Amino acid sequence: MSLKAIPFYKMSGSGNDFIIIDNRKDRLANQDLPDFIARVCRRAMSVGADGLILVENSDTADFRWRFFNSDGSVAEMCGNGARCVARFAYLTHIAGSRMRFETDAGPISATIEGLRVSLKMTDPEDLEIDYDLPVESGMVQVGSVNTGVPHVVMTVEELETVDVVGLGREIRNHDFYSPAGTNVNFISPISPGLLALRTYERGVEDETLACGTGAVAAALVTASKKGWDSPVSIQVRSGGILNIHFKSEGDRYLDVHLEGDARVIYRGELEEEAWNW
Repeated sequence: MSLKAIPFYKMSGSGNDFIIIDNRKDRLANQDLPDFIARVCRRAMSVGADGLILVENSDTADFRWRFFNSDGSVAEMCGNGARCVARFAYLTHIAGSRMRFETDAGPISATIEGLRVSLKMTDPEDLEIDYDLPVESGMVQVGSVNTGVPHVVMTVEELETVDVVGLGREIRNHDFYSPAGTNVNFISPISPGLLALRTYERGVEDETLACGTGAVAAALVTASKKGWDSPVSIQVRSGGILNIHFKSEGDRYLDVHLEGDARVIYRGELEEEAWNW
């Protein structure tokens, strides 16, 4: 192994894929992180991923994570990424099957059972349903909630034909959600307690095959509108199923858990050529 080679795991959480690096010895101290991350996350030119996660030391939990979108920007939270990093920490003996770790959105706890990871989310904030939002094509009705990061949820009749990228990008950059912008979720009920979901992710700036915080947002907005009880299941674009468990107290949702698979795709080493091009 060359001195500059960086060990990593490639993992997938129901279709969201991530590069995970153990950075507890600060091996990336000399890197321009935003540029490095944007390069190694670029598909076809390097490993490619929806995001990159650094595992670092913590004085108050099993570890601390830093999460980056594929463009190198920082995000406070990513549900599927958090499930993947939890299983990574378990497999590499950084933590046991029950763990707690630091994120920019607050402390997160997780439980590992085989390939499945259940993640206790931070309490959702700013839940709103059924308000009108002007877009180029007219007026659309949406809901929104912050599940660690901001999400808009829009119900559509034809999920297969909706312009996820075009309309998603327009809403993501809408003045109403400035300056931070928002993630955008398009949903369609399949049956009581089951939704189909497509997501435009801020920071990836494209549709992704899954979004954990988006699945939580879709579940809570729909439960609030339709009176659904826990759990709500979400079929994401990869075909995988994410299960959202929660408790409700009036119009508040507490003890929210995101549960689904977190798989190791491969382990490897990033050579300098992976980012120096």
